[in-house]
Amino acid sequence: MIEDLCIIMLTAGITSLLFKLLKQPVVLGYIVAGMLVGPHVLGESWINNEENAETWGQIGVLFLLFSLGLEFSFKKLLKVGSTAVIGAGVIVVGMMVTGMATAYLLGWSNMNAIFLGGMLCMSSTTIVFKAIEEAGLRSHRFSGVCFGILIVEDLFAVVLMVLLTSIAVKNEFEGKELLWQVGKLIMYIALWFVLGITLIPTFLQKFKKHLNDETLTIFSIGMCLGMVLLAVQAGFSSALGAFIMGSVLAETIDAERIEHLVQPMKNIFGAIFFVSVGMMINPALLLQYWLPITIITLVVIVGQIFFGSLGTLLSGQPLRVALQTGFSLVQIGEFAFIIASLGQSLHVTDKSLYPIVVAVSVITTFLTPYIMKLAYPTLDFLEKHMSENTKKMLDSYTEKRQNKAGSKKASWFSPTLRIIKLVLLHIAMAPGINQFLRLFNQNLYARERLAESKRGLEREVEDTLISLEMNIAEVEVPINSAFAGKALKELSIRNITGANIVRIIRGGININIPGGNHRLYPGDRIILAGSDTDVAAFQKMLETSLATTPDPNSINTSIVLDNFTITADSPLLGKSILKSGIRERGNCIVMGLVRPAEDFYTNPDPNIIIQEDDIIIVAGEKQKMQEFFSSAS
Repeated sequence: MIEDLCIIMLTAGITSLLFKLLKQPVVLGYIVAGMLVGPHVLGESWINNEENAETWGQIGVLFLLFSLGLEFSFKKLLKVGSTAVIGAGVIVVGMMVTGMATAYLLGWSNMNAIFLGGMLCMSSTTIVFKAIEEAGLRSHRFSGVCFGILIVEDLFAVVLMVLLTSIAVKNEFEGKELLWQVGKLIMYIALWFVLGITLIPTFLQKFKKHLNDETLTIFSIGMCLGMVLLAVQAGFSSALGAFIMGSVLAETIDAERIEHLVQPMKNIFGAIFFVSVGMMINPALLLQYWLPITIITLVVIVGQIFFGSLGTLLSGQPLRVALQTGFSLVQIGEFAFIIASLGQSLHVTDKSLYPIVVAVSVITTFLTPYIMKLAYPTLDFLEKHMSENTKKMLDSYTEKRQNKAGSKKASWFSPTLRIIKLVLLHIAMAPGINQFLRLFNQNLYARERLAESKRGLEREVEDTLISLEMNIAEVEVPINSAFAGKALKELSIRNITGANIVRIIRGGININIPGGNHRLYPGDRIILAGSDTDVAAFQKMLETSLATTPDPNSINTSIVLDNFTITADSPLLGKSILKSGIRERGNCIVMGLVRPAEDFYTNPDPNIIIQEDDIIIVAGEKQKMQEFFSSAS
């Protein structure tokens, strides 16, 4: 077992490093590692017991879904509003139908067609955001739209897995069974969401001082596995249980901390999962099925671009945002593997489907960064060949949709909560129900209240700027940035990038509309307002300010202790320390004074008179101190 784990991790580490150097997603490296250690590439498996790798891979699925749940939030879904729902709805329906139609054209069975449709209707959250981040587009408006659509797709994927399991077991589609499974799923999620939000944050808050990183990690994983067992007992998948617990913890004020603590385990077991996926790929089968692989790859790329752009455009976003979104969602990823594994484990799909889907995922993932770059040329092409009437129609539709969304700012979430409370009150009039509801309401909004207290801008101001096509971004000044210590007027940020700094957050202090004399310091959070291009230009400017190698002259700007002897011709002779200019012109502090035949003065009185042969001990920047005392000697 140890030998197998050693081989898997070392191979995965080497291939992921190679793919990092090639600036490709590390997920591809893990899959390649799996192909190398598996039985199909080198003729003999490097793994003695492949069942161990499969078991570890199943644990990896749980951590992937748990981490996905931690990033998911029902309130986040509501904030992105109709854009995410309409965009994801068009993509899911369009790609589901297109995927099934493609399978039928290839002569596949009904079950293979249903599973293929399910695999093709969801993009990879990991790959999309990795590609956006590496391209420096994280602060652009379309990235928020992508995030919302991916959230809805992930939620649909969890529902789809339950439905596919039900359909696969009976090998037929039953309307009553579908409604029962959906209703059962909704009740299960609602029950654990209400109980989890009420009890778990209260427990975490009560024992907060005892929950160090180690204890919180163990406790979080324990809750995850506990919910997995409950989900399996209720007839659902283990992945659903992990996702639900993650989504419950996502509503707590400790969500970011838990996500950070669980990240290493997710990385480890997630890597093993993708390695186990690679072990199942048979290159001979890929050559045999090159035609369906090519067709499905083209269907994914063209279909996601078309339906992604169409759905985003219908939701009221500008053509630019719609195209950027569509060109970013051109791959299938984690859930495709999970659904493919589900079909294999239930023995309802052909063995060839798994390697075909994995091959499509690898190809589309590899092409994602390059396809994303085609969004702007496509936009330019369409704007040049689009009639003025079409442009006006699109602009008018976008404006109407956004005005309509703004007029319905009040979410249905609060009324829904009131309905839940009323139902609970009528169902159970137990003495403790009011306390229960109070805790539920308090815990549900705790993270949001904390986020609002740390908010860079007032929500109304931010919404107004966004409605004017102004992007809001928050960046932190790194410790090794050349920006640190410089005044804003020295940096000329607005003139160079076009972005405006509207607030500097330093600790608990907010500096609103800072002037040119305000200086930046390491750790400052800067709130920017500007177009996508402006913000991207600032981020590039900030990145170029980072010191990649130590400055050979940095010793001259470090704080050191030094001592200087006062000679007979020194202009400091006969002056007090206060009047000598040591602090002002030498930019240093007098720490001590040694006077021959007298005691050593620690932190000497500023009014003490400097005498010949005095040894002054100072702290400051070495170069400036030396320059000052050289001129004073």
